[in-house]
Amino acid sequence: MKQKQVSEKAYAKINLILKVTGKRADGYHNLQTVFQSLALHDVLTFSAAAPDEVSLSTNIPTLSTEADNLVWLAAVKLKEFYGIRKGVHIDLQKNIPIAAGLGGGSSDAAATLRGLVRFWQLPWEWSSLQKIAAQLGSDVPFCLQGGTALGTGRGEKLRSLMPLPFFYVVLANPGFAVSTAAIYKALRSAEIEETANISDMLQAIEAGDCQGVLTHLSNTLEIPAFRLYPAVQVLKNEMEKTGAAVLMSGSGPTVFALFTTKQAADAAKAALEKKAKWVYLTTTHAGIGRR
Repeated sequence: MKQKQVSEKAYAKINLILKVTGKRADGYHNLQTVFQSLALHDVLTFSAAAPDEVSLSTNIPTLSTEADNLVWLAAVKLKEFYGIRKGVHIDLQKNIPIAAGLGGGSSDAAATLRGLVRFWQLPWEWSSLQKIAAQLGSDVPFCLQGGTALGTGRGEKLRSLMPLPFFYVVLANPGFAVSTAAIYKALRSAEIEETANISDMLQAIEAGDCQGVLTHLSNTLEIPAFRLYPAVQVLKNEMEKTGAAVLMSGSGPTVFALFTTKQAADAAKAALEKKAKWVYLTTTHAGIGRR
């Protein structure tokens, strides 16, 4: 009999606003951010393997399938937490660019937790899964639920927000990965102090105010990212020529623009096709919630 399989989608994210508020004693930075899920996603498929075995395959030849991959680590941590002796093979089909500020790796780890709970028929214990997620990375707790949420602390402390009004989203990536650690290291204290007030974005989301959301897009990390990777600023400038409000997501290098009509989004995508290595049109997504 053919072994059953379980598939799980791992949704990309953008940061509508990302405000770094200071450096912590543990070397990380405190921040306030509004996460938003996108319909763009990777797909993970789980199938049975020999007892205690965890193996990983992927469509990206340069992506590690060993213990340094968050998918592999998420599976091991879940096995340890529940005392699971069963094995699993995970096939990861990547659509989200790697190290692009879109949370691909974090979302893959979160989808691994969700998928294995279903595959091994484990109890859905939200608080336990959130604790495991926080150990894996700052964005993983959000990616576990998705939707629209305020993140504080390192980004792992979450408060769900009203769903964002529906937007078409054009993503553009210059074709290289960036170092998140290097960008945070290059951030100057004066640049932290100059960033926007997040309350304006929260009010716009609460009111369902599309224009307010567009007006208050902001990211502290753009300044050091542009300094280290000038091509990212060039790409943002090209996207702004479409007339859209544009922002770098996370630590970059992907930049995005939000549109209320598909016609405007299609026109922007077409204008950027020759300006960026990778351009993609997607939409906002409601996430999977806490179940």
